[in-house]
Amino acid sequence: LSPGAKMGCFTFVKVMMILFNLAIFLGGGTLLGVGIWVKVDGESFVNIFGALSSSILQVVNVGYLLIVIGAILLVIGFLGCYGAQKESKCLLMMFFSLVLIIFIAEVAAAVVALVFTGLAETLLTGLVTPLLKEKYGVDQTFTEIWNVTMTEVHCCGLNNYTDFNNSYYYETHNSYPRQCCDMREPCNGTLAAEMAVEGCFKQILEEIRTNAAVAGGVAAGIAALEIAAMAVSMYLYCRLDEK
Repeated sequence: LSPGAKMGCFTFVKVMMILFNLAIFLGGGTLLGVGIWVKVDGESFVNIFGALSSSILQVVNVGYLLIVIGAILLVIGFLGCYGAQKESKCLLMMFFSLVLIIFIAEVAAAVVALVFTGLAETLLTGLVTPLLKEKYGVDQTFTEIWNVTMTEVHCCGLNNYTDFNNSYYYETHNSYPRQCCDMREPCNGTLAAEMAVEGCFKQILEEIRTNAAVAGGVAAGIAALEIAAMAVSMYLYCRLDEK
């Protein structure tokens, strides 16, 4: 290519890098703002977005999650946008390194999820089962979340009906949740064992495997964007030596 064509290509890539990372920066700022809003005034957030948001807030600390994701996107967007605009090799290398770290972490998480599914089940059992024993039937929102989940997914507990053994709900009602007996009542141990309703973890895992193609496509798309971002940043970094 002629020097003019090379310069034109460099300018085009630089502008696209700036616009792309500006969008990431603005998106990160939005998520950060929403996260702070949820932490400061979660009640109004629930009032606007309804009961589903209340359920989500009980399961995941959405505020902190949005703040962390928003902050990461802000940093990535700033490094990419400002680094390209100022043609700073230092900022471009920092952008490349940060995206590379995130990419490696995602690949590692995917490998762990595929290889150590049993370990994930063990960890979830250790975390969720005590909550089921203590909060199911006590905390109205927590109970509603599990009732909806067990009814819609046709499952019982995390592993099976034994998750409710010695629980507050069983001790109070002398029965298991009716979802553990395929909506039959009274749901005693004999009927629950006979119906053998599977745990929600296995059911949800089966749903994920059924829709693995979609999940894989989304993951592949994100990975492709990250690889493209790293390639563009490295292209700009190397071209700066020639200017």
